[in-house]
Amino acid sequence: MRPPRLAALAICLGLPFTLQAEEVGEIGVDWVGNDIIIEAVADPKVQGVTCHIAYFDRSVIDRLSKGNWFEDPSNASIACRQTGPITIGDIERDSGGEDVFRTSRSIILKSLRIKRVFDEKNQTLIYLAHAAELTDGSAKMSMSTVPLYNSGVSN
Repeated sequence: MRPPRLAALAICLGLPFTLQAEEVGEIGVDWVGNDIIIEAVADPKVQGVTCHIAYFDRSVIDRLSKGNWFEDPSNASIACRQTGPITIGDIERDSGGEDVFRTSRSIILKSLRIKRVFDEKNQTLIYLAHAAELTDGSAKMSMSTVPLYNSGVSN
């Protein structure tokens, strides 16, 4: 199995990423080779939760024709679900949450992130996929939640 594209790109460019994602789908969207990639990301600190993230992957033809070789769009979609018994490890519990996954979407200025926020009052894990840019913030985001109402959840 080939390594996931986002993680492979991070490795090639020597950029940090917090977790390896596993590519589980690739959907061709046009004749020039642009694809939508679907990857599975297991939360490293919350056993039993897996997020699936979908993002647009530009082809070489698209990059050459548009002149922006080094950057992919910020758009991403996320869905997170319980995939086994949930065990919460040592997670950040403040409102800022913490990165679960991060990878570059351009050479230096843009990254795609999944952050986890714990809503303790409502016993819910919130996962937010968003782009982070050095020069300009992005309003493009997607959110998914995993309720912890199962009595088998351990904190």
